[in-house]
Amino acid sequence: MDIVVSGASGLIGTELVEKLRKDGHHIKFLTRSKSSSSDKIYWNLETGEIESDKLENVDAVIHLAGENISGNNPIQGRWTDERKAKILNSRVKGTTLLSDTLANLKNPPKVFVSASAIGYYGNRDDETLNEKSSKGSGFLSDVCKAWENSADSARKKGIRVVHTRFGVVLSKDGGALKSMLLPYQMGVGGIIGSGKQYMSWVDISDVAGAISHVITADVEGVVNVVSPNPVTNYEYTKALGSVINRPTIFPIPSIGINLLFGEMGTELLLGSQKVFPSVLIDSGYKFSYPNVTSSLEHVINEKVVKSEMPVAKYNFK
Repeated sequence: MDIVVSGASGLIGTELVEKLRKDGHHIKFLTRSKSSSSDKIYWNLETGEIESDKLENVDAVIHLAGENISGNNPIQGRWTDERKAKILNSRVKGTTLLSDTLANLKNPPKVFVSASAIGYYGNRDDETLNEKSSKGSGFLSDVCKAWENSADSARKKGIRVVHTRFGVVLSKDGGALKSMLLPYQMGVGGIIGSGKQYMSWVDISDVAGAISHVITADVEGVVNVVSPNPVTNYEYTKALGSVINRPTIFPIPSIGINLLFGEMGTELLLGSQKVFPSVLIDSGYKFSYPNVTSSLEHVINEKVVKSEMPVAKYNFK
């Protein structure tokens, strides 16, 4: 298929493009630099410019671009009013521009996969959540709601729209694991806060696999891209310590998180979300790394050891 990807140079985009190419697909890139190449499509969120003619007759568009939630340096990435505006606007403007453009094409794509996040659910303690669960509260929840609503024009056009709500992506090349790996390797890591908060995570390989799956699967709307086996922060910390063979005896109290990271730390590190990928499982997706220990072995030690842990079944009302 001819597939257009935004945010292709990011953590998820890099992994996804590699997989799609291995699967034989032809990739085009949304870029902020003008180019005569037919594989590069110029767009500008500030001016609303986009080379719409290069989007005609493509089979799928995958939209991953957006301002980094935590910044390259988490402390510098504290959620000031300015950073909040950048986080929100980069998602809403980008999705709106793409959605409106696709809706006005003569030959639009069959599917528009637009990224979102499980931040939609807010802090829910140990409540079991799936795609039918209600919206939570907080900055990230509001961002995700506006983000997903920005694809309405494509939806009204009849394009199949999929919102992939990503959990915590495990990869040593970026995201939460990369930022915390060094102190844990030095033996100064430990549980965060009470350690009881749930973490809904997903291996980077399964992120690419899930996106590839929904391009052709009979799914529409919200799809949680998380492992079927969420863990508490305590369980994750002990699994990480075991994989890197280091002690995890230096806890970080909640007050320390609040002082260092402010609102960002409260939502990202202390918030609890026990989320399940009901739609992915029901549509036939098979996770390569459903267990957190096997995933950490994979992304840290590059061991291709697929977990034998069965996928748990949950009944949702």
